[in-house]
Amino acid sequence: MVTTSQQTGGASLSDILTVAKNIAQAVNALAQAYFNVQGAQNFAGLTAPTVVKTSSGRVAVISVVVAGSAPGMIYDAATLGVTTKPLCVIPNTAGPFVANLPTSFGLLIVPGTGQTVSGSFS
Repeated sequence: MVTTSQQTGGASLSDILTVAKNIAQAVNALAQAYFNVQGAQNFAGLTAPTVVKTSSGRVAVISVVVAGSAPGMIYDAATLGVTTKPLCVIPNTAGPFVANLPTSFGLLIVPGTGQTVSGSFS
């Protein structure tokens, strides 16, 4: 006579809930990393030099709303007037461009003559 063994075991409810919790934490970490790169915060309509962030972070995208007659600049600075650490030029051409640059000290946006700029950062 052949007998089949009863299968026992499996995951307990506690094990299943732990796995669900770990999945939720991983999805949250992925979403946070995505927002850090793509820019979790926005600034809009800047026409004058403005400190957007006073700590380290990342400038993600700049959108030139009004081109103006001269290009602007993005600086790694937490104080107005500190222009010793330039990150990139804001072109005087209307449209978006991806900067995707880290900052160590802050984020200073200096629009060019006649420019209006918006963007995202984290």
